[in-house]
Amino acid sequence: MIFVPTALAGLIEIRSHAAVDARGRFRRLFCERDLAVLREGLHFTQINLSQTRARGTVRGMHFQSPPAAEAKLIHCLRGRVFDVAVDVRRGSPTFLQWHACELSGDDDRALFIPEGFAHGFQSLSDEAELLYMHTAPWTPEFERGLRHDDPRIGIAWPLPVGAVSDRDRNHPLINERFSGVSP
Repeated sequence: MIFVPTALAGLIEIRSHAAVDARGRFRRLFCERDLAVLREGLHFTQINLSQTRARGTVRGMHFQSPPAAEAKLIHCLRGRVFDVAVDVRRGSPTFLQWHACELSGDDDRALFIPEGFAHGFQSLSDEAELLYMHTAPWTPEFERGLRHDDPRIGIAWPLPVGAVSDRDRNHPLINERFSGVSP
């Protein structure tokens, strides 16, 4: 695995090498030993699968606040997505800045998103599937979200925004009272 830091501290793009032959492809999605370089004691406790039917659909921007803050490791298994992370760490020099990368079922990239980042994506294809590995279980009372179209963040979605859940559409816009989450 090759770890490529982004401009947002702790947010890492991961590239791996797939073995390809006449039978198809084989790729490693998780190796605790290899991922240990990201952070000592990194441990994943939950795995989720997201299936999105329509191109243009946006899911997110989700995060959990302390004490249930979680890191995520995101892989695209099928289709293509524009995957986005927003820094919501209080006091961070990159507070409310975002980073995006394209993940695809046809390439060997993943995104490691540390605690203190909101995450979401836009499907660039019909039938996209994402595998999420989480370091903490889903805890509804600590779940938070940002609007995908919040002008204070200014995410440049590559396609016109299609379907968005009512929950995601109804997150409040960021105002002067939003100070982020403690790291």
